[in-house]
Amino acid sequence: MAVTPATTTKRRARRGPGWVPHQHGAWAMLVVPVVVGAVLAGPTWRHALLLVTWLVAYLAFHATGLWLKASRRPRWWPPVRAYGLATATLGVALVLAAPSLLAWAPAFLALLAVSLVCSARRADRSWLNDTVTVVAAALMTPVAATLGPSWTAPDARAWLAGGLLAAYFLGTVPYVKSLIRDRGSRPVLVVSSGFHLALVVAAGAAAVAGGPQVLVVVAIALLARAVLVPRLRPWPSAKAIGVGEIVATAAVTAVTLAVV
Repeated sequence: MAVTPATTTKRRARRGPGWVPHQHGAWAMLVVPVVVGAVLAGPTWRHALLLVTWLVAYLAFHATGLWLKASRRPRWWPPVRAYGLATATLGVALVLAAPSLLAWAPAFLALLAVSLVCSARRADRSWLNDTVTVVAAALMTPVAATLGPSWTAPDARAWLAGGLLAAYFLGTVPYVKSLIRDRGSRPVLVVSSGFHLALVVAAGAAAVAGGPQVLVVVAIALLARAVLVPRLRPWPSAKAIGVGEIVATAAVTAVTLAVV
C-alpha cells in the first residue's frame, strides 16, 4: 500500500505527541561537545555510552518539557515514561562504568530544574531557557574529557574547548531568533550583532596576548553572518538556515580542536 501524507498523519496521530523533537538544530549542539571532549581525552567505549545516554536523556527532557507545557495531560505522558526509563537504565550503566560522573550531577540537576520550570511556565523558547540548555551542552566537553583511557580531571584545554563551543552556541540563540521566531525584530538583531561583535573583541584581545589569530577570523565571519544574513531578501529558507548552521558548526568545531 502506498504511503500518502494522510497515512503518515494518521500514524503520527496514533503514535501521540512528544516522541520526536522538532528542534533539528539541537542535535549538533548535543553531539559536538561530547565528540570534542572525547577527542581531547582519547576516545573510549565509555564515550559511546555517554553520547547514547546523553541523547536519550535529551529525548526524555524534551518529552517532559512538552508534558509540563501541556499541563501534564495524559496523552503527553507515554514518551516521558518510555524515555525516562531508558535514560535511567543507561544512566545506571554509565555511572557503574564511570562513578566519577556523579560529581557533575549537582550542576546538571540545577540546570535541568531551571529549564523544566521554564517549560511549566510555557517559557521554553525564552532567552533564559535557551541559555541554560547551551550551558548544559557545553559542559559536556569537560565531562567527556574525564573519560579517557585513564580517569583525569578536566584540564585547561577541556575547559577552553567547552568555553569556545559555549560562546558559539550562545551566539546562535539570537542569530536563529533573528531569522525565524523574531524575524524582522530590530532589538533581536541588535542583540545578535552586539554579541558577535563582543566575540570579535574578545578574540582580538586574546590574539594580542599571544592567542591563536584564527579565532579572530572565525569571529569576524560569524559577525558578518549575524549582520548580513537577516537582511537578505527574500528571507532565507529553513533549509538554507540549517545548511548554514551545519557549515558554521563544522568550522567552529575544527578550529576548536586545532587551537586547544
